[in-house]
Amino acid sequence: MSELTPRQIVAELDRHIVGQADAKRAVAVAVRNRWRRQQLSEEMRHEVAPKNIMLIGPTGVGKTEIARRLAKLTGAPFIKVEATRYTEVGYYGRDVESMIRELVENAIGLVREQERSKVEAEAQQRTTERLLDLLMPTHSVYDTAGDLSEASDRGRRTREKLRAMLAAGELEGRTVELSIEAKAMPVMFAGPGMEQMDLDLQGMFEKILPKHSSRRTMTVAEARRVLFEQEAENLINREKVHAQAIELAENLGIIFLDEIDKIVATEHAHGADVSRQGVQRDLLPIVEGSTVQTRYGMVRTDHILFIAAGAFHQSRPSDLMPELQGRFPIRVELTDLDRNDFKRILTEPRGALTKQYQALLGVEGIEVVFTDDAIDALADCAYQLNQTSQNIGARRLYTIMEKLLEELSFEAPEMKLGRVEINAAYVRQRLSPVAEDEDLARFIL
Repeated sequence: MSELTPRQIVAELDRHIVGQADAKRAVAVAVRNRWRRQQLSEEMRHEVAPKNIMLIGPTGVGKTEIARRLAKLTGAPFIKVEATRYTEVGYYGRDVESMIRELVENAIGLVREQERSKVEAEAQQRTTERLLDLLMPTHSVYDTAGDLSEASDRGRRTREKLRAMLAAGELEGRTVELSIEAKAMPVMFAGPGMEQMDLDLQGMFEKILPKHSSRRTMTVAEARRVLFEQEAENLINREKVHAQAIELAENLGIIFLDEIDKIVATEHAHGADVSRQGVQRDLLPIVEGSTVQTRYGMVRTDHILFIAAGAFHQSRPSDLMPELQGRFPIRVELTDLDRNDFKRILTEPRGALTKQYQALLGVEGIEVVFTDDAIDALADCAYQLNQTSQNIGARRLYTIMEKLLEELSFEAPEMKLGRVEINAAYVRQRLSPVAEDEDLARFIL
């Protein structure tokens, strides 16, 4: 696990996300506490529970991006789920335990990649030997021991010659015939309560169904990739991967539970509202700490970090079940974006939209330059549209930029190589008709 300090974590998040200092500090401390917990004695480690976080703020202000970047930064298993995907047990839809199974699958991917890097060198060697087996010509069988010895020497010389040619890349286009094995998988079922049964059945059928193979002709370059995957998979200890993945998910896993405000039931609950209340009840044991069955083994949720997020436009965090509220002791309110925030979002982050479009159009040989007054005009337009129509935060910039550069993106392949300057006049010319027509702005942006 990463040993970054809270200050270093915030600095890394600042490279991708503008503002929201309070939220960054909260998640940075939460992640550092996870590292601190790993340094404790086993007895004390079991006593320290994660301090789950609830991010409260309108859409498009960075809630999801903070959690996503945080997980990437720490290398922890991470999934993002929407609370609205789940329904109370007994209703049609997904049960809340499926998020734990998704987290374990994510952890298995991370561990498998780590194990794969350890066996890569040996897998490459095995791949080379199998390619040589496929490339070696068939030798006739000789009757005498001398002839056999001579054939063996000739075979070794041929093999070494082919090995040198393989290393030099001289045989990449030659074709070989490769046998590829696969298992026939049963058709999975659908419906309430069938998800875990599907996983159990799939695990069972993987063990008992016979393999069938098919022969395919492919180039050496293609065969090398297939053979490497096969050899790497054979060298990896699956049981070890599964055990490590479960441990990783249990101790370092992060689940970002978005739209938690959408499962708040109204005062007079009925129909769908009853299910929303039921989802809260089903979530409670998962967040509090319980054991969930997965196809790889039992998973404890006691030390998984949950980060919930919601706009809470028509409800409040206090409308959630009191028991569920108590499992999110850290509350952080994210602020609306102003003009200056939009300016910074357009220019400062590593993946700023202006940089993205410059890179995309640069592929066509077009150098796009955004002047300072163009950035000001774009920020002002985004802010005004958010104020006069639905406030969708930084997502407004995506639609504005696409509208701004729509014509240039369409014409770029036929344009001569050159420089295109985007200034305030250019911005106003293309966005003013949309910004001035409120109904049109709502439709397009």
